[in-house]
Amino acid sequence: MKKKVLATLMSVSLVAALLVGCGDSGSTATSSTTTDSSTTDTAASSGDTAPADTATTDAAATDGAAAGGDYTFEIIVKSYQSSYWQAAVTGVNQKAEELGVKVSCTGPNAESDIADQVNMLNNAINNAPNGIGLAACDQEACLDALQAAMDKGIPVVCFDSGIPSAPEGSVYATIATDNYAAGATAAENLYPALKDKIDSASAPVRIGEVNQEATSESITSRGLGFIDKIIELATADGKSVAVIGNEYYVNNCKDKGDEASADIIIEVAVPAQTTVELCATEASVILNKADTIGMFGSNQVAAEGILTANENLDVLGTDPATSILAAGFDAGSVIKGAITSGKMFGAVTQSPLAMGQTTVEVLTKIANGESVSDVPTQGYWYDSTNMDDASIAPNLYD
Repeated sequence: MKKKVLATLMSVSLVAALLVGCGDSGSTATSSTTTDSSTTDTAASSGDTAPADTATTDAAATDGAAAGGDYTFEIIVKSYQSSYWQAAVTGVNQKAEELGVKVSCTGPNAESDIADQVNMLNNAINNAPNGIGLAACDQEACLDALQAAMDKGIPVVCFDSGIPSAPEGSVYATIATDNYAAGATAAENLYPALKDKIDSASAPVRIGEVNQEATSESITSRGLGFIDKIIELATADGKSVAVIGNEYYVNNCKDKGDEASADIIIEVAVPAQTTVELCATEASVILNKADTIGMFGSNQVAAEGILTANENLDVLGTDPATSILAAGFDAGSVIKGAITSGKMFGAVTQSPLAMGQTTVEVLTKIANGESVSDVPTQGYWYDSTNMDDASIAPNLYD
């Protein structure tokens, strides 16, 4: 399959800027005004196969953004544990500096700290800002707070994850990767590498999937996108597929199939909490099974969990004849190093920097009385053959 190419021109100040985001990685809640950093503009391009990540935004949402007034925005991320969110926060600061607005960033320690994030959202509403940017950990937990924000006339822009059941009119725009399509992109690249092994198998084979949770829109959509695309590709090859494991994914995929007669079993695991260690425990169970040929981790935590499990098992590689092929999601030094060393087959990533920039830009447009709309972006595939390309490397944050 052709590799996806993203024509994204990132500022060379990204690496330095990651160190001066709205807060340190271990912080529970950190406030910040704008920092002195360069602004990044990007352009969209698509490849021949899966859509490329537009990274910045759709033209209608960003072209000619007006300068900000005396505005203050509250930005709430999912956590400060991963470099993904540090990159997003850097983008927030960059765009705030450019537009001359103030931002205050907060976020829980872990994405499973849902109650903490809801409290932060309520506190943000009480501060009566000109707008709120929210990357929700849970699709349902923030509904009452969103209603409260709307009652007070505070616009909310969601980023990274949407909230489909939000009170009508409470969310002005959602800036997020098409997570379902991004999950499918991982399947489109992993399945062809496994196809010969599937075709030659005399017994059912297993593909594992580790999702850090089953609550946020971003994770669930990626997980289901991967499952449904594997089913689609395998069915086209005359193979039957069964989905087992976590009930949410089994019940919400397009066809859970019949395990007793399936040629391919997709086993989905979700840990009790969103930590690398617990994801590793779940991954170890699947990696230890003799019929496992592939794995998918639907975000940085889950992908790093698979790699952590492999430290003891040493079963991952890039040769499907002798090893299990693993696909990840997002970037970070651990995942990048594993792809470079041949322990991980490849991964799908986004542009968190541009997502943070776009959130501030859209909030400023709203504060200026301009109309806005959703801004879909899409993930793209990278592996050892293209991760150093000029169009891809700037998005592979550490």
